Amino acid sequence: MNCQRIEKNLIAYLDGKANPSQRREVEAHLAECAACRERAEQFRVLWGVLDELPVISPSPSFDAAVHAHLREPRRAGLWTWLVPSPRVAFAVTALVVFSVWLSSFPPAHSPTVVAAPSSEADFKMIEDLPVLENYDVLANFDALSELPAQPVVRAQPQPQL
Repeated sequence: MNCQRIEKNLIAYLDGKANPSQRREVEAHLAECAACRERAEQFRVLWGVLDELPVISPSPSFDAAVHAHLREPRRAGLWTWLVPSPRVAFAVTALVVFSVWLSSFPPAHSPTVVAAPSSEADFKMIEDLPVLENYDVLANFDALSELPAQPVVRAQPQPQL
């Protein structure tokens, strides 16, 4: 028998409530293990000291007072209506923490909705569609800036004869 199993059966053994097979196993283990034997002896000494204390009996009205106290309705304090249960308090706290966490993110930009243009504006947009399709190319036209800079040579007018 190992020491952990002895711990479970030691109190029953010392009280004399262990069955005969458990009793034999505990006695065999105590004969081999000095640590468990010391622990059993400490329990015996402790129970000897506790047996020397005088027994205090409760007053005759003790049972009646306990039953009366149990029958009394609980008085609601200031906090009982505010926090009815720990579960509600935890849920409210979690909701506040989640809200603060969500508010720490930058707001998402929602697409702007433009009012429907009139038919004349529709026609103007269709008319300018080729320009709008190439707007990115025109706005970011850096092809000329990549060319090496060359001096501008102007042609001289030739004299007329």
